[in-house]
Amino acid sequence: MARGDLTTFEEYSLQLGSKFHDLTSDTLKLGIIDNTAAPTAGDATPTWTDYSANEVSTAGGYTAGGETLTTVTFTETGGVATLDADYVVISQNASGFTDGYWGILYNDTNSTDAAICFIDLGGPVSEVDGDITISFNASGINTVTVSA
Repeated sequence: MARGDLTTFEEYSLQLGSKFHDLTSDTLKLGIIDNTAAPTAGDATPTWTDYSANEVSTAGGYTAGGETLTTVTFTETGGVATLDADYVVISQNASGFTDGYWGILYNDTNSTDAAICFIDLGGPVSEVDGDITISFNASGINTVTVSA
């Protein structure tokens, strides 16, 4: 994997059909973890709890449980469904974490905190060294194309 690669958990497709996610109204968060255990697309029933033991320090400006995504949209145009949100910015903080390797996007509204995807941060990234900005692809966080 390379810095910035976003990988959807395989379970996400099943979860969409099982009403785990209402992407138009649920609260989505991006938690940051270290490299103790790397997520994989095939992780069985991934939830934030599976990764939160490896969450980076909250001594600086990072919020425990992750940053809440803002301006979340889930739209469909021409058979392509797209999930998108504003960039996530974690401001520089001299007391912050120095060991961020993965971002875990999960649904905080879901009772299990079901995980949707993960992002390779190309770590270690450091809140001490400067602002951390996670900008999503121009085509959205996640797209699903349906064609006939």
